[in-house]
Amino acid sequence: MTPVTFRERSVEELDTQKVVNIGKATRRKTADRIKASAAYPPMEQMRDRAREIRLHTLANLSEYLEQFAGSVERAGGHVYFAADAAEANHYVSQLAADRGVRSIVKSKSMVTEEIGLNHHLESKGLDVVESDLGEFIVQISGDRPVHIISPVMHMDRYEVAELFAEVLGMEYSDDPVALNAAARRHLRSIFLGADMGISGVNFGVADTGTITTVTNEGNARLTTTTPRIHVAIMGMERLVPNAGDLMVMLEVLARSGTGQALTVYTNLMTGPRAFDEQDGPDELHVVILDNGRSKALASSSAEILACIRCGACLNVCPVFREAGGHAYGSVYPGPIGAVLTPALFGHDEWGDLPFASSLCGACKDACPIRIDIPSLLLEQRAESMNRRGGEFAWLKPGMAAYRRIATNPTLWRGFLAAGGVFGKATGDWLTKLPFQAGNWTSTRDLPAPATQSFHSWWKEHRG
Repeated sequence: MTPVTFRERSVEELDTQKVVNIGKATRRKTADRIKASAAYPPMEQMRDRAREIRLHTLANLSEYLEQFAGSVERAGGHVYFAADAAEANHYVSQLAADRGVRSIVKSKSMVTEEIGLNHHLESKGLDVVESDLGEFIVQISGDRPVHIISPVMHMDRYEVAELFAEVLGMEYSDDPVALNAAARRHLRSIFLGADMGISGVNFGVADTGTITTVTNEGNARLTTTTPRIHVAIMGMERLVPNAGDLMVMLEVLARSGTGQALTVYTNLMTGPRAFDEQDGPDELHVVILDNGRSKALASSSAEILACIRCGACLNVCPVFREAGGHAYGSVYPGPIGAVLTPALFGHDEWGDLPFASSLCGACKDACPIRIDIPSLLLEQRAESMNRRGGEFAWLKPGMAAYRRIATNPTLWRGFLAAGGVFGKATGDWLTKLPFQAGNWTSTRDLPAPATQSFHSWWKEHRG
């Protein structure tokens, strides 16, 4: 079966109101990030330190994984290393079966989206409820998350009001306070009655075995403390060496992701509930997931695993703003997803994603870890060309001709002169181009070549 391409998904998902909603939300988040960073003088030094921590951890990942697993077990928890999604899903569903679990409450987790955990558990007859408000809306609407930290960025409150009136039976109201209150009332009994809680892990602290979850709603804290069993699923790269390094990551994560000095709830959990503690699970299970990460770590794109999932690169990306997260087809959209998805899952299905970028560099500027996303996109493009060269064959003659002309001054000046003649003949804008170039002019006009090159203008006016 031929994979669906980014362009095909973009056309399918194109919706004016979605684009408006996403554009407003991403611009607001970007403005909040800039404001929060400017109000924190050490921010640039913290970004440098955060990068050092993440790259150091990746370079020594096997040692820190061993240390983390040992720390979790010493604190009374259980650790399971899952090679792929199937192993992770089987472990959780088998644990639920062994413990007689029927109802599960989840806090927001991209890694569980990655492995399709909800669908797997539901296929086993288990009742799974998302407790993050955005993820809850996604779940009851049958939709998919559109953004790493803002799952329903593409929806407005009127759509949510109609959904809640239909699904929750509440009287229609588009007041955000009323909508939040309705979700809170609905979820409260679910927290209290759930047999198992499942969360992701923002950061695991290697020397203590501490699980860190970061939210603004408090749902993760309820998910980790009220059910008798808790399962934390963590991508194997999401470690920091110690608590001091964790503090650095929290400083840059909140400011980059939501424009806050610190998120409202930073939940630290080390082991299951002790005998003298009132809250917390009786059992803690940590599933450490590979699912392509070892392959990515051994590749030239290993730096992408330093990502802390703040979403800042999505918010500044002009392609994401216009196409939205669903167009990427992956749980990881935007610039980070355009590198991470093919790095994890291969180029046969995902090799077109690295081309869904203008290479403007805004993502690198916004990234709190200073990940060189544009360079990684170029590396992934080269990999796609090597593996899927046939579908890009139409580019090769043109690029070969450009290389020949651009490296020969005489040919280059002649090319510019010909462009000037073409520009005079066509006017200021090109409205219809043939072949693949028509993909551009089908949606927008293209500026015609300048009628006079800069070299010619300089020669004429410099004296």
